[in-house]
This record gives sequence, structure tokens and C-alpha cells, in this order.
Amino acid sequence: MSTASLTVSGLRVAYGRKVIVDDLSLPPLQPGTLTALVGPNAAGKSTLLRGIAGLVSGTRGQVRLGDRDLLAMSIPERAQHLAYMPQGLPGGVALTVMETLVGALRAVPTALAPDGASAAAHAIRVLQKLGIEHLAMRTLDRLSGGQRQLVGLAQALAREPAVLMLDEPTSALDLRHQVSVMALVRETVVRSGLVGVVVLHDLALAARFADRLVALSEGKVQADGTPTHTLTPDLLARVYQVEARVERCSQGHLLVLADAPLRGAA
Repeated sequence: MSTASLTVSGLRVAYGRKVIVDDLSLPPLQPGTLTALVGPNAAGKSTLLRGIAGLVSGTRGQVRLGDRDLLAMSIPERAQHLAYMPQGLPGGVALTVMETLVGALRAVPTALAPDGASAAAHAIRVLQKLGIEHLAMRTLDRLSGGQRQLVGLAQALAREPAVLMLDEPTSALDLRHQVSVMALVRETVVRSGLVGVVVLHDLALAARFADRLVALSEGKVQADGTPTHTLTPDLLARVYQVEARVERCSQGHLLVLADAPLRGAA
């Protein structure tokens, strides 16, 4: 279990000349906690996640895991500490689910999979945790979007990283799988002491499962704190440009109720 926090300082992420995130810093993200990046479309959520993961060449600044400078590492070195799950795996791939998981495990040296047999056994255990072991011998090109999303999560979890970064892991899932996947992500982050960072559009899911929300707009942090302190009518008006209420359901979960768009908002 890692005890190192993740710190982002002065981060600048650009695609060519287009700067998406500029001089962004975050207080340390602690192990054993899940942080959700929320905000409207084009707020910079996915770009920030990719920048932190070191996947955008035009990234400057510091991303440190304890005393390790992740952006200064090579991709294989960084992959030993950080796992990133994109919004979706490509559909036109004829590899089986098992082949993709074993390949991910074998690509980066790890004690979890010193040989092919142990990698296969570990891959099956991860698939069983997600309840998708029946997909092991199916090829990616025969899976639905939601099934590929679950396989992507399996790949991210398989290497048991110190930092787990997920870009909209529930976007292709039905309601049942949205709740079950987020519950599993939270359980894994807390139990294994990971630094978890997830991009979510659904504010109810974010409020229910994340310890901390970072609300973004135009590549800048608009609010950062617990769901209770972050999700306010004022924030929803400023960031989402809606008149909205924040209430609790009968089970105590936060609900965001959007009543109307603000007049004059684009």
C-alpha cells in the first residue's frame, strides 16, 4: 500500500499552440481517496487527466508522487506507478480480453506477473472481481461499448498501480453497471491505498462515490473540496450556467436538480 500523495504544480497542457490548461495547481491528492474531476463539456477535464498522466507532449509543470517526478520518467517507468484508462478501448481489435490483459501485465515488469502463467492467473482474478470472467476469450471487436469499458477498467486495475486515473469509466454503462463499477473503483482505491482520480459527467455519481470534487471550467479550477462544500447553487450557476438545487435523498445522497438554464447563457 502506497503512502505517497500526488501533487500537481503549475501544470500547463497544450495541443500545439492551443493551451487548454494553464498554471493549474492542486493541493495533494491523498492515497486511499477518490477525486472526481467535474465540469461542463470542454472544461478541460480529460485534458487535465491526460496531462497528469504524462500523455500529452505539450505538458509542462510538475506532477509528483511523493518525491518522484512522474513527468520526468519514461513511459515504462511511469507505468509502474500510474495506470490510465481512456474513455473507451478501440473496437476493431481482434485480440481476446485475456490477451490484452496479459499483454498489459507483461509490457511493464512487475512482481504480479513474472511469467505468462502467473500473468494469466492474475488476469482471471481481476476479471472475476469485475464479474466479467465470461468475457475472457471474447475478442474486443465482439464486445459492446459497455463491455469494452469494463475491460479497460480491468487493464487499469490489473497492475495494481499507486495512482489510478479513469476517464469517464461509466459513459457507456447502464445504470446497474454505473453504480457497481463506481462502487468497485471506490472500494479498490480505499482498500489498496491508491490515489484515485476520475473524470465524471454525472454529478450524482461523483457526489456519492468521490471524497473530493475538483470543478473545472475553461481549464481552471472553480472549486475544490468535499462534495457537500463544492456542489452549491452558486457553483452550478457559475460553472454549468443553470439554476439548480442541491438536496439530499431519503438515503442521504446528494442530488443536483437543474431547474432551468440561466438566461443569456450560451
